[in-house]
Amino acid sequence: MLEFLVDVNLPFYCSLWNNPAYIHQTTINDEWTDQQIWAYAKANNLSIITKDSDFADLILFREPPPKIIHIRLGNMKMRDFFRTLQQHWTEALFLNQTHKLVTVYKDRIEAMD
Repeated sequence: MLEFLVDVNLPFYCSLWNNPAYIHQTTINDEWTDQQIWAYAKANNLSIITKDSDFADLILFREPPPKIIHIRLGNMKMRDFFRTLQQHWTEALFLNQTHKLVTVYKDRIEAMD
């Protein structure tokens, strides 16, 4: 069952979202605006996984769906990006079940109702 929409600004090839629960935006339309991504995720009850702070800002003033997982790891090599994300991913998915915004940092995860 499809649960997550991975924004175009994140790598297409990532083992964490290489399963049927995830769809990458490039599979649908890599030229969509943020509003089109939002509308698609909302219509399909998907959580958006993104590095784009615009989605985190939008969710502050709206109710889900969609929910947002905002990845804020800064600039790092892809190997380090994947390793760090993998360390936090289980917790991020758990928090996504009950929070509208989950923010993943290098050293912590924050969640907002």
